[in-house]
Amino acid sequence: MPNLVVTIPANPPDRLDKALALAVPEAAALSRSRLSQLIADGAVSGPGGVIRNGKARVAEGEDYRIAIPEPEAVETRPEVIPLVIAHEDDDLIVIDKPAGMVVHPAPGSPSGTLVNALLAHCGETLSGIGGEKRPGIVHRIDKDTSGLLVVAKSDRAHHGLAAQFEAHTAQRRYLALAHGVIDGADPRLRGTPGVSFEDGAVLKITSRLARHATDRQRQAVYFDKGRHAVTRARMLESFGAPPVAMLVECRLETGRTHQIRVHMAHAGLGLIGDPVYGGARRASVKALGPAAEAVARFPRQALHAAHLGFDHPVTGQALVFDSPLPADMQALLQTLRHT
Repeated sequence: MPNLVVTIPANPPDRLDKALALAVPEAAALSRSRLSQLIADGAVSGPGGVIRNGKARVAEGEDYRIAIPEPEAVETRPEVIPLVIAHEDDDLIVIDKPAGMVVHPAPGSPSGTLVNALLAHCGETLSGIGGEKRPGIVHRIDKDTSGLLVVAKSDRAHHGLAAQFEAHTAQRRYLALAHGVIDGADPRLRGTPGVSFEDGAVLKITSRLARHATDRQRQAVYFDKGRHAVTRARMLESFGAPPVAMLVECRLETGRTHQIRVHMAHAGLGLIGDPVYGGARRASVKALGPAAEAVARFPRQALHAAHLGFDHPVTGQALVFDSPLPADMQALLQTLRHT
């Protein structure tokens, strides 16, 4: 069990957990919550012996010894599952996830997930997240959404990446195929609560998101409760005569559960194939011709995490990744282009 000795600096906070969080080396990657748990577990000792009270008083110059446990193995089983890896180093891995893969084990999806695959792929290179040998999931994309996501392999990377996503400095752009078109002159769009337009014909959707009042598996738009959420959408191409579908680029300012799907549906621009938020909307045969059948048959939400950018949490290097549309969305796009 490795030990870390920390000396309390000048003018420290008045309680142990805060003082240690300020004094521990950044390379130790120990968050205040992790330190609080170590204190409660009896892993911190000071001039008077073991201390289990995070509110204990401290003084400048005192030395505290932190016994850091070896990472524990998690119950989730490693599974050898092929992965498309866009980048990997000692601290993180960027995956291009296929549609159909769940990111994290949950009731109903205990295996076959990205975490199962990463436990097998990374093996002993996982240095521990929160005291466990597991990959650090910083952000997620839905099971039937494809594309890029970054996963931490070390505590220091997990903290650094989480801070960037919390501060909204990570770049995330999605490509989607959606019903309807973005038209700044559309009075319906302009009259939709939370919808506004920015320069460059960019649609901005601002609301709060929380669980649906009656369907706990869904999220819903609110303006008086829930978590702040902002999505921007820019139409890249339109399809049909008259136009009734589009290829759209969506940029996340925040990253809430189902955010793009909920916001686009709220604006009346639900994603093609979305079984939860797409409603009963049907593609117009008159406007799309034979392509309407391909739209109706598309088996998942047509959403792809196409661009991911962030600063490496350890080296500071700017990293940018792009992923092409997967084959199913590419085929639907080509069909729409030939309407």
